[in-house]
Amino acid sequence: MSSKRLIVALDFRNFDEMSKFVVRLDPNTCIVKVGLQLFIAEGAKVLEFLSSQGFEIFLDLKLHDIPNTVHKAVQEIAKYNVSMTTIHLQGGTEMIAAANEAKLKTKILGVSLLTSLDESDTQMLYSNAFDKQFNNLIAVANNTEVDGIVCSSKELVMLSDSPLLKVIPGIRNQNLLDDQKRVMTSKEAYENGANYIVVGRPITQSENIEQAIIEYS
Repeated sequence: MSSKRLIVALDFRNFDEMSKFVVRLDPNTCIVKVGLQLFIAEGAKVLEFLSSQGFEIFLDLKLHDIPNTVHKAVQEIAKYNVSMTTIHLQGGTEMIAAANEAKLKTKILGVSLLTSLDESDTQMLYSNAFDKQFNNLIAVANNTEVDGIVCSSKELVMLSDSPLLKVIPGIRNQNLLDDQKRVMTSKEAYENGANYIVVGRPITQSENIEQAIIEYS
């Protein structure tokens, strides 16, 4: 893993949109994230292209299935130049162990609670307070060999003593009034212990992409 902290989310519909955008990025200054939409649309072609351009890749598919299925999926992911990939901590310790067995050099990140969720959602889904549900999932992470955690910047204070890598989505230096409920600025996130931040629309939809990258790095 490098010293780069910014992960740019390539949330595009297809290869053409993605490839036209990444020429604006420097692989020496950022990591790129490939999410579910782009991977389903284009598959391994995207990973091969980004690797050829020198980018470290964060493959964010949030795997959540029976242990054997996740093991086989991570085996395939590990064949590519993927620095980090995601699984849901809610899959349990056996599923996490299966992912770890297959990961080779790829870091496994456990997804805690999606940044689109808030207190009312955790009460409805789990009959539990948000912080308590989050701590339950962190206990799962701490009892496995998962490499890191994906969580909102608001939960960083609860991870101040954790050795886990902390990858933080939902970063907004301006309020975009979108679907992210638990957000923080990049400066606040870094100051609160984020190892990496994930930024999509504030960079990909910026009128000045190069300046936006500087502001979030």
